[in-house]
Amino acid sequence: MGIGVALLSWVLWLNQKRKGDGFDRALISIALFGLILITGHLGGSLTHGSGYLSFSNIYSSDSGSVGSIKPLPNVQEAMAYQDVVKPILETKCYSCHGANKQKGKLRMDDSLALMKGGKDGEIIEPGNAVNSEMIKRLLLPVDNEDHMPPKERPQLKEDEVALIHWWISSGAPFDKKVKDLQQPERIKTILIALQSTGEDRLALPDIPDKPVEPAAESDIQKAKSVGIIILPVAQNNNYLMANFITAAGNGDSLVKILSPLKKQLVWLKMGSSTISDSALRIISSFHNLRRLQIDHTQVTDTGLAYLKDLTELRYLNVVGTRITAKGVKELKDLKNLQSLYLYQTEVDSLSRQELKQLFPKATIDYGGYNVPTLTTDTTIVKPPKKD
Repeated sequence: MGIGVALLSWVLWLNQKRKGDGFDRALISIALFGLILITGHLGGSLTHGSGYLSFSNIYSSDSGSVGSIKPLPNVQEAMAYQDVVKPILETKCYSCHGANKQKGKLRMDDSLALMKGGKDGEIIEPGNAVNSEMIKRLLLPVDNEDHMPPKERPQLKEDEVALIHWWISSGAPFDKKVKDLQQPERIKTILIALQSTGEDRLALPDIPDKPVEPAAESDIQKAKSVGIIILPVAQNNNYLMANFITAAGNGDSLVKILSPLKKQLVWLKMGSSTISDSALRIISSFHNLRRLQIDHTQVTDTGLAYLKDLTELRYLNVVGTRITAKGVKELKDLKNLQSLYLYQTEVDSLSRQELKQLFPKATIDYGGYNVPTLTTDTTIVKPPKKD
């Protein structure tokens, strides 16, 4: 029909140019007008679905924002599909694959229809997200004609794709709660962010849920006066982080200045500072500490043993220190430890398997990555050959 519009337009142009009979010109114009109406309607049906002129579609948004993702009071008690995955599909997929329109004969607002798939077959392979057509389409380049959603529509965020991938990998259950499914660390972080929105959203899981009284302003200013950076870890709470990057003076003495803030301190970054084992003795009383960076310092196994009472510790970085496997084993009772960085330490390769058994829930990073060089990474520029 589009080709017909083009041809008839050309005929009308020739008639006008040659000053043909006005009666013929009127007939051609009427025919062209009718053809444009038909072609426009068919084009609209192709793009927006056969019912795009219905009242339900006229008064509803076609922007892809049919639903809304609401904060979850307790994400672990939420239903994995109904409360986590379905809101994503509502906001990004239902406008083309919902009750009013089913592109590719695919309907996603009904669980049975979703698992059935569309004209090209099933889009979800429970337990195998990598081979699921839904994930493949989401991960295609935006300019690819098979990418979903189409590039002119609102796109899924990386975290949203990760949640759908996680749900499918978990067997695509419709009747299980979040707490019933295995949760990698990255997914835990994304799920926690769903518990609140806006200013109250927690970007990281390393903040205690229990509130704490604000630190004395005089204690904060005293730490800042010696170059220690003190910042809140998030809005609307009193927990703090401290960074020694601009601190001036003996590191062990500076740590003593932080003692009045030990209830509020949850993140402590002292990498490349002059601290020693004496500083860790003081830090051992910072019982709310979640993240500790003491990389490239003079700490040893003796000082590391002081940290065994920090039961809330999630993250520990001792890269570039004299720490050995013996010292790391002293921390075996830290059940909340999730990330342990041991690159450029004196931990021998023979102890790695034993450490993995002692810290089954932790990711232990030994560094030393071997990244292969691809042929496309390098361009060899040669001078032109001389004649």
